[in-house]
Amino acid sequence: MNIMHDAAMRIEKIEGLDAIGDSLGNAVKKVVPAGPLKDLLSGTWLGHQLHPLLTDIPIGSFTGATLLDLVGGRRAQHAANLLATVGVLSAVPTAAAGLADWSDTYGPPRRIGVVHAAANLVGIGFYAASIGARRRGSRFSATALGLMGMGTMTVGGYLGGHLTFVRGVGVNHTFMEDPSPEWKTAISEDELEDGKPSLVDLDDVPTLLYRSGPTTYALRNRCTHAGGPLNEGEFDAAGRGGPCVTCPWHQSVFRLKDGAVLHGPAAVPQPTFDVRVTDDKVEVRPR
Repeated sequence: MNIMHDAAMRIEKIEGLDAIGDSLGNAVKKVVPAGPLKDLLSGTWLGHQLHPLLTDIPIGSFTGATLLDLVGGRRAQHAANLLATVGVLSAVPTAAAGLADWSDTYGPPRRIGVVHAAANLVGIGFYAASIGARRRGSRFSATALGLMGMGTMTVGGYLGGHLTFVRGVGVNHTFMEDPSPEWKTAISEDELEDGKPSLVDLDDVPTLLYRSGPTTYALRNRCTHAGGPLNEGEFDAAGRGGPCVTCPWHQSVFRLKDGAVLHGPAAVPQPTFDVRVTDDKVEVRPR
């Protein structure tokens, strides 16, 4: 087995990290409760998680600083210092966005996130120390500290990739669902009750139906954020722009008519269906 993957799997089993993770996670939720700040940091306005986008800035800055230290000579030290400073400063909003996403995890992903954050924090500390060494004129120390920072943050980056690509944190949980593009009968019209959700299976895709007055809405039942069952959530017939549903797991709010995210932590809109009634049968197809 790959050494790094094996190490990540071992970290997932360290129950001693739970106390740290739970304490930090609760603190983050107090500082960043559901609302505008959470939406901002989660990327609700962007249609994409914000944290991966922000990581490019410190990664690029730190990499540039280290390369200049190694091959740029003394004349490149001012530029290297500037890049390292940009990296340290940009790490603050990057970490804030990452913590906002991570606070909604639990179990093994939460444990991985603790070590991921710790590795990156140590790496940033090395780069901050390299800035000081460069200002003192100690190029050797600045280069050594930068290399240690790069090594530590590489470990942190691997664990961040593990969270996304192995554990699916921040991944759209509906992207693998592929219902037929044709009209499909979902349910008899008389089985739908006004104001009460119905769950049907269309081509192995859990689909939520909801009637509000004369209009019937249909959307994927699995929340794009973490896969929560929307049919078990709370429905508001008078939501902003029409009826909406709140996911029971992390309280993301989606508008039923178009799946738009009204409140995070979800960033990706909920896939919806066109709906029609034919011969007293409710039929749907992906929009």
